[in-house]
Amino acid sequence: MAKTKKLCAFLLRFLAFGATLSAAIVMATSRETTTVFNVSYEAKYSNTPAFKFFFIANAIGSVYSLIVLLLPLWGELRRFVMVLDVIVTMLLTSGVSAALAIAYVGKKGNSHAGWLPICGQVTDFCDHVTGALIAGFAGVIIYLLVLLCQSIHTVFNPLLVLKT
Repeated sequence: MAKTKKLCAFLLRFLAFGATLSAAIVMATSRETTTVFNVSYEAKYSNTPAFKFFFIANAIGSVYSLIVLLLPLWGELRRFVMVLDVIVTMLLTSGVSAALAIAYVGKKGNSHAGWLPICGQVTDFCDHVTGALIAGFAGVIIYLLVLLCQSIHTVFNPLLVLKT
C-alpha cells in the first residue's frame, strides 16, 4: 500500500513537472511579427507583464517539481514540502489567472476601453498562448491533486505524520 502511494505521488509530481515545463517553454517561444496598415509589430510574451509572470511562475513550478522528484522526503522535510506545494499551487493559479485575463482581452478586445482584439492579426501567437494556458491549467489541476492526495493521506494516517 505504501509503495502504491509513493508511486502515485511520484507520477503526479512527474506529470506536474511536465505540464509546468511545457507551459513555460510554449509561452517562451510564443512570438509572431505582423504588418497592419504598413506598420510592423512583434507580438511576444515579454511584451505583457502578465505573460511574463505566467512564464516565471511555471518555470519556478517546474524547477520545484524536479527538485522534489530528486529528493527523498523524510520527517520535517515532508512537512516543508507540503507547505511549499501549497505556495507553488497558489503561484501557478495566480499566473494562469493573470495570463488568462490578458489572453481574453487579446482574443475579444474591450469595447469600453477601446482595445481591439489582436488575435485576428497574430493567430500563431494566440495559438501558442492558448497552448501554454492549457498546459498551465493542467499543472494547476495536477498540483491540486497532489495536495488532495497529501491531505487524504494526512487525515487517514495522522499518527504517521506526527511520527515523521
